[in-house]
Amino acid sequence: MKDKTIKADEAIALIRDNDVVTTTGFVQSCIPEALHAALEKRFVDTGAPRDLTLIMCAGAGDSKGLGTGRLHHPGLLKRVIAANFGRMPKVAEAAQENKICGYNLPQGVISQLYRACAAGQPGLFSKVGLHTYVDPRLDGGKVNDVTQEDIVKLVEVEGEEWLFYKATKIDVAFIRATSADPSGNLSMEKEALTLDSLAQAMAAYNNDGLVIAQVERIVEQGSLKPKDVKVPGILVDCVVVADPPEMHRMNYGKMYDPALSGEIRIPVEGMPKMPLDARKIIARRAAFELPPNGAVNLGVGVPDGVAAIANEEKVTPYITLTTEAGAVGGVLAGGSSFGSSANAHAVIDQNTMFDFYDGGGLDLTCLGMAECDEQGNVNTSRFGGRLNGCGGFINISQNSRAVVFAGTLTAGGLKVAIEDGNLKIVQEGRAKKFVKQVEQITFSGAFAQERHQPVLYVTERCVFQLTPGGLELIEVARGIDIEEDILPNMDFKPIIDNPIPMDRRLFIDEPMELLSDLMNLKLWERVSYDEDRNLLFLNLEGWNVRKKSDIDDLTKVLVDACKKAGRRVNAVVNHDGCRIAEDLYDDYAAMIAYMLEHYYASTTRYTTSTFMRLKMQEALSKRGLAPHVFERAAEAHRAIGLEEDESASKAKPRPAEAHMGK
Repeated sequence: MKDKTIKADEAIALIRDNDVVTTTGFVQSCIPEALHAALEKRFVDTGAPRDLTLIMCAGAGDSKGLGTGRLHHPGLLKRVIAANFGRMPKVAEAAQENKICGYNLPQGVISQLYRACAAGQPGLFSKVGLHTYVDPRLDGGKVNDVTQEDIVKLVEVEGEEWLFYKATKIDVAFIRATSADPSGNLSMEKEALTLDSLAQAMAAYNNDGLVIAQVERIVEQGSLKPKDVKVPGILVDCVVVADPPEMHRMNYGKMYDPALSGEIRIPVEGMPKMPLDARKIIARRAAFELPPNGAVNLGVGVPDGVAAIANEEKVTPYITLTTEAGAVGGVLAGGSSFGSSANAHAVIDQNTMFDFYDGGGLDLTCLGMAECDEQGNVNTSRFGGRLNGCGGFINISQNSRAVVFAGTLTAGGLKVAIEDGNLKIVQEGRAKKFVKQVEQITFSGAFAQERHQPVLYVTERCVFQLTPGGLELIEVARGIDIEEDILPNMDFKPIIDNPIPMDRRLFIDEPMELLSDLMNLKLWERVSYDEDRNLLFLNLEGWNVRKKSDIDDLTKVLVDACKKAGRRVNAVVNHDGCRIAEDLYDDYAAMIAYMLEHYYASTTRYTTSTFMRLKMQEALSKRGLAPHVFERAAEAHRAIGLEEDESASKAKPRPAEAHMGK
């Protein structure tokens, strides 16, 4: 058998001018550094190969010149198709200066296009990118004026809008693995992620191209078990052993961590706690949106702190955290290890993970935001003179059932102090993040509203909700003044309709009992029953309906209470400070209809929130139920022929077991 092992410079010598080159890597992990370094060296020494097209998914570098950042030299690249430019700033600068052509496409689209190339297909149909800058009605994904070719088209299929992404044939694929036998069979036992290596290799091979694999070691022929081989040798032309070993670090911050490669499991109880600062406040508040038994994606930066909070609060076993890079379960890693997971349940290929995301598999995502405007549009791709790129943001935010955008209200030098459960702004950030109009639409608020997608915007001092009228301020931290600390630091005025205080637990450095809230373990405490008046009072103040299972939990509590009452009851419900996810109002109304059919003699409800009254009335009307939702408790009581018992309506209801024999 032919031994495919050669030196890096020998492999790179096979690349020709004008070739289309794709490379693997995710942020700072799984980067074939030795191949990038050899390509850079050849070009600097000889001026060849020239005018390459670079195709890549996520950013693959340290933002300081490593990874694909090595390919910035004038003449080396003529075109770049990438999801992320931020980790190769000099390449991004060349694109902004019209020195090269460039496209910024969604990460999942590029990942899935590798499969299209491998299968000989002309491209990919997807809804991902509609109504964002990728849509041809806006920029078509082009990053500058010299980029003229349209590779994204708007098409209609059976009356629905789709985007068609043109596939670009691949000549050279840089991939990475841990071990290779002389025949080029590759295994990834010490890699944190598998990414798209198989699809990239197949795409190049089926185009009569060149596949170069960087590995840590060569093993004996036949020693790799068939199911351990991630890329078969038939697809691989050259195998390069990284030299020195530092060229094959797991990521730029770690030489190797067996917990991230899944070779060992580590105890998570001793993992360090986050300090109580602005980042932790935001992560804590976002964690209250976690859906039990649901699939969750977390973005880089502030959002990845949610994983640490989930671990602190011991809720990790009750949710499944995932990354677009392919990690499923465990404790998601941050920093240089972002994208991987300690104690992961599984690691799947990146393109397959995006299939899961695009198909609606995600229950919640928490992502960062560079800019947000009054229509709820979010920009993370191009701002402040920087071409950063969208990464997987568009795939994830557009297709997750619910979205939480997380970040500070201002940026650049923000300092806060937390005292006795109150927040104080010590030094305001230099830049406003909530602007009149975002520079580029990476997430469309209008499109989210059209699809009834629940969207929150969580900051350290307040929380906004996306409504048909734009952003509504729904929560404010204790110690924060709306007129002094919020509105002057925004370029627009949000809707303000009786915002409630942010949960005090967010600002106290002790466990929050988050698991109890997420699992509705104390939901029964919100129900009280007055036998003399046959009145069941339900206090949903501050409660969130995040997922349909929350409605199921509430239904069970109410049915139990009514059965113990032994007769049909008159129900009054306090919805002040309660929030129902945009797509769950109909399910909630169905629960009310069920209770009226089987257990209620009558029911009424009240809330000071104009938005909730309108949404509730709309949902009730659709089911033929009395649509009126009152603004005040007294009105709700009078509507069922009772006078308000202020002690029941204004105070927290007495524990249900005192009335229901719990």
